[in-house]
Amino acid sequence: MSITSANRLELLQIADAVAREKLIDPSLVIEAMEESMATAAKSRYGAELDIRAVIDRKSGELMMTRVRHVVEEVENHFTEMSVADAKAHLDEPAVGDTVVDELPPMDFGRIAAQSAKQVILQKVREAERARQFDEFKDRVGEIINGLVKRVEYGNVIVDVGRGEAILRRDQLVNREGFRTGDRVRAYIREVREETRGPQIFLSRTAPEFMAELFKMEVPEIYDGIIEIKAVARDPGSRAKIGVISYDNSIDPVGACVGMRGSRVQAVVNELQGEKIDIIPWNDDAPTFLVNALQPAEVSKVVLDEDAERIEVVVPDDQLSLAIGRRGQNVRLASQLTGFDIDIMTESEESERRQAEFAERSKLFMDALDVDEMVAQLLVSEGFASLEEVAYVEITELQVIDGFDEDTALELQTRARECLEKLHAAAIDKARELGVEQSLFDFEGLTPEMFVALAEDNVKTLEDFATCADWELAGGFTTVDGERVKDDGLLEKFDMSLEEAQNLIMTARIQLGWVDPADLVVEEEEDEEAAETPEGTEA
Repeated sequence: MSITSANRLELLQIADAVAREKLIDPSLVIEAMEESMATAAKSRYGAELDIRAVIDRKSGELMMTRVRHVVEEVENHFTEMSVADAKAHLDEPAVGDTVVDELPPMDFGRIAAQSAKQVILQKVREAERARQFDEFKDRVGEIINGLVKRVEYGNVIVDVGRGEAILRRDQLVNREGFRTGDRVRAYIREVREETRGPQIFLSRTAPEFMAELFKMEVPEIYDGIIEIKAVARDPGSRAKIGVISYDNSIDPVGACVGMRGSRVQAVVNELQGEKIDIIPWNDDAPTFLVNALQPAEVSKVVLDEDAERIEVVVPDDQLSLAIGRRGQNVRLASQLTGFDIDIMTESEESERRQAEFAERSKLFMDALDVDEMVAQLLVSEGFASLEEVAYVEITELQVIDGFDEDTALELQTRARECLEKLHAAAIDKARELGVEQSLFDFEGLTPEMFVALAEDNVKTLEDFATCADWELAGGFTTVDGERVKDDGLLEKFDMSLEEAQNLIMTARIQLGWVDPADLVVEEEEDEEAAETPEGTEA
């Protein structure tokens, strides 16, 4: 059919109808038509030509042109033209000008029309995908309702209105079964733009799903009066949620439970009967942990912030309750607080304390050549090492019952002599292991540290400077979702990560690897960045 004989306004009407049906911009449809017609024209005049089609947005008039660029040296005669040849088309042609020749009206044959149709369909499909991605990319983190369209290999395909979303079987609660036509509510976990179109991934097991459900059921959470600080779930079985109220007159736990449990019960029903423990949040980690381990009672909590570990002591009859069925209670409490939790009974802690007491007492008896009573007095007063006895203020020894000034001085003298012997032996061993003088001259390391480093083949200042802070102080690595302990070379000497960082940087500066001036500049930049309010320019 010849374009010239067609109703010009029909193109615009078709574009508008397609745009309304696919919910996309009409200009995108017209652009697709222009490209398809240019493609069809190339099939007649030659694919090598630069042919462009333009449809007037008001009249629907189609104009097709051939475009060539004026260049100094012609390499492609189909799309380029020399300055001399361009004089036949332009008055004063120059390099960079464009020569545009209007093409005569043409009849679209069956093959050309089919090709144009495919181009239009492809462009419309791409525009539809882009619209779908733009619509859902900003909805990540929301709850969406949809209808089950089909189930494929356990994965649920959900119709969410203007697109499809996938609810994988590992994101279903208790292997819940959905059938075609069932209504489903889920959390938009991720939206990815892929070649086959935008992929919307839903979840019903994500902790955020529970948080959003509570936001829907509890007006105080929606209004920001109550905040959900942490959520931990064992999907379909049990969950713990930490909440805090910013209004002293509102009980966060009571508000989330609701009258006769109506609010929490609505969430429980949506999650297939998942039991939910609502816990008052506390910025003090040990206090929050005690609340999180409910219903078990806790006798004692010891926090190690550097290692992100909490040691919990419970009565002997509370151990199974604290751990929970298959470790569920302690596992959820660990997820909620972000700390690794070690649980022991009071009897186990007592045995450990007694063993430590006996070990330290023997250390003082052997090193200071004192009787058992004196050694036990030192341990009872909190002394754990020879260094503490040797270099503590003498008054702290004198306050021990039965210790006078002479006794305190004698103990310090013996402790220092013993330390000197141990240090000398450690230096000798370090030399035997091959430690070089450059490392011995480095300040901040003890003789025992030299031995520990040499045993791991760190024997020069250069070797030391290439170490990472966690290699010295120890740390944790996440493997398959679990935190695994990495032992540090100097961890047994109570070296912190900050101390390790400072020592390594000092070694690098001494070796000339790092310019101190650069560090000052970096610190100033960090301070400026910290002082600049978010959303403003420095």
